[in-house]
Amino acid sequence: MKHSDRKSMPLTVIAIGLASFFATFSSDMIYPLLPLFLSSMLGAGAFDLGLVEGLADAAASALKVISGYLTDKVKRRKPFVIAGYSLSSFVRPIIGMSGAWPVVLWLRSLDRAGHGISSSPKDALIVDASDHEFSGHAFGFQKAMDYGGSVLGPLAAVFLLKRFELSLRGVFLFSALPAALAMIFLIFLVKEKKPKMPDAFDDPSPGEESGEKVAEKIAGSGFRLLLFAGIIFGIGHPTDTFLLLRLNMAGMDAAGSAVFWAVFNFIKVLSTYVGGVASDRIGPKSMIIAGWMYYALMYLMFAHLQGKGALTGVFLLYGVYFGLAGPAIKAWIASFVPQNLIGRAFGYYDGAIGITTLPSSLLFGLIWQKWGYQYAFITGVAFALSGCIFISLIKEGER
Repeated sequence: MKHSDRKSMPLTVIAIGLASFFATFSSDMIYPLLPLFLSSMLGAGAFDLGLVEGLADAAASALKVISGYLTDKVKRRKPFVIAGYSLSSFVRPIIGMSGAWPVVLWLRSLDRAGHGISSSPKDALIVDASDHEFSGHAFGFQKAMDYGGSVLGPLAAVFLLKRFELSLRGVFLFSALPAALAMIFLIFLVKEKKPKMPDAFDDPSPGEESGEKVAEKIAGSGFRLLLFAGIIFGIGHPTDTFLLLRLNMAGMDAAGSAVFWAVFNFIKVLSTYVGGVASDRIGPKSMIIAGWMYYALMYLMFAHLQGKGALTGVFLLYGVYFGLAGPAIKAWIASFVPQNLIGRAFGYYDGAIGITTLPSSLLFGLIWQKWGYQYAFITGVAFALSGCIFISLIKEGER
């Protein structure tokens, strides 16, 4: 695949990356504190904790599909991104003032709903601002900035708790500051480039194809098979909390888990940026297959290796997977789908994969509890390799 080394990163993509960094910084300041806040201060039980996060993720996944459809229909991206970021920025600090866990249930759902509203239009905005052969690089940069917020957010929360002795509620309120910075970058630096494309929803003029015709082309293209492959892979990809549980079983304490979680996210920062650049050079199909096979190898090692040192090493190496597959998937979706349906395509894919998190985690936990963690991880290996088979059947797409 042709790659232009002379292409510079568009200012809009840089601004989106900075907004993503500060938004995730804000979100991950409170995310590690939520279980402690809900259980020790609001009296929530284990089932209540699962209900809070499960409903929040379900809301985000559903809204990714809806916002993806709407951003294509009105042919606008930035208003949806601003609306989603604004909702999360407003709601998140209020969580710290809650006096009962059911209140947190709804506020957390609204927080994640904001993410769902902004996600698909944000991806479409990156595609609109980037040249096609540069899209992997652009998505790699944005995701690297996103993971960068995941590195510094929890560390900032620990610093505020230990150095300034803020309460949990105080940290929740402080999360409004990086959220405000994200809004500043988004509002003042992100410039929406309106795509020059026919309206896929209006009546076509003579010689133009209707939205239904375009949709038929998408349904008949490799996008449908890519979506199916992603769902197959997603069923074998549960929440990464199970990896931390595996480390805890090997003897790692809570403080050690927090430190290695930060290092793990730092590796994701580096790998996603490098992986995005490599996707433009090598091609997304090869990168996705390599990423999913690498994922299968890591899960196989989680199943069979013993000892804290060995498992810690595998856990950190697992972070490389996100750089191999993540940017490549986004770039490949953009190559299959006409530009007037990109937002909808991102919504379909992200929403479908997000929804698989709940059943995949339930399946993984059930197998772990009934037959042991080895069989649970091997099940993940089987689904990942099955996904690779379907990916190999897809032909390279061209926009």
